[in-house]
Amino acid sequence: MHAAVIPAPGTGPAAGDFPEPSPAPGLEPLTLVAAGIHQVVRSLAAGTHYGSEGVYPLVPGIDAVARTEEGRLVYTAGARAPWGTFAERLAMPMTIDLPPDADPLAIAAGVNPGMSGWMPLVAHRDRPGGLGTVVVVGATGMSGGMAVQSAITMGADRVVAAGRNPEALARLAGFGAVTVPLSDGADALAREIGDPERLLVLDYVWGAAAESAFAALGRHGMDDDRTDISYVQIGALAGQGATVPADLLRSRRIRISGSGAGGTSFETVRGQIPHIIASIADGTLDAPYVGFPLSRVDRAWAYSGPGRAVVTPDA
Repeated sequence: MHAAVIPAPGTGPAAGDFPEPSPAPGLEPLTLVAAGIHQVVRSLAAGTHYGSEGVYPLVPGIDAVARTEEGRLVYTAGARAPWGTFAERLAMPMTIDLPPDADPLAIAAGVNPGMSGWMPLVAHRDRPGGLGTVVVVGATGMSGGMAVQSAITMGADRVVAAGRNPEALARLAGFGAVTVPLSDGADALAREIGDPERLLVLDYVWGAAAESAFAALGRHGMDDDRTDISYVQIGALAGQGATVPADLLRSRRIRISGSGAGGTSFETVRGQIPHIIASIADGTLDAPYVGFPLSRVDRAWAYSGPGRAVVTPDA
């Protein structure tokens, strides 16, 4: 079959031929409609993600929109190396029907990045007191931007978007977020965070940006801390390490945790995917994309503009 193939770690994909996958008993064969080039797809393909299986050559891709033999459009996920979703034919363990009015390319572009913020937001929304103030560090990427939209939709009292891209920050301000350039430093972020009773931080970049956020959360004095803080690490685009100040852990009611594949049960994620799909389909969540045919997967892989690169079959 025609597919995008990565021959070895550290190399990009090229269009070529690859053996077809064999569906397990009870699974229906699927035909590709669109698959997104997500950050996790790049990391898995490079062998740098904790979920990498080290199998090469491989077809990259973890999820897609596909068509069943009966003609239904479905969201599908659960690919295992070496068979990913950048291929003409798929064999996947999970399928979810799309709403009739859904843009299949927007679903392919948006479910994975949208899910990254959706899961911790849902978990904290359902706790006593609700979301309170939500801060998204790294808000100008696709995932962070969708987390900002999700937090607003879920009823956060205040949403602060911190990032580096001025155009993207302006777009998030249009959704109703308070924006802070990360280049303005910890003091500017601290001013916008204020002193809420509940604070949820979603961090998509880690590294130096996380250290700046920790500085913004610092406090002086020995009075009881009134703010309940949850700091959730989601991505590490700025580095795998970040120094956490000891006095921050002692002086504040803060919990630092992570959210990602393996840390949340498949059943929990599976239960939320239809809600994310519906939110993209009805326009509640904006999932911009740029389409590339499978034969041009090398150009799609190199794409770094606004929106998500989405691979589609050749005409």
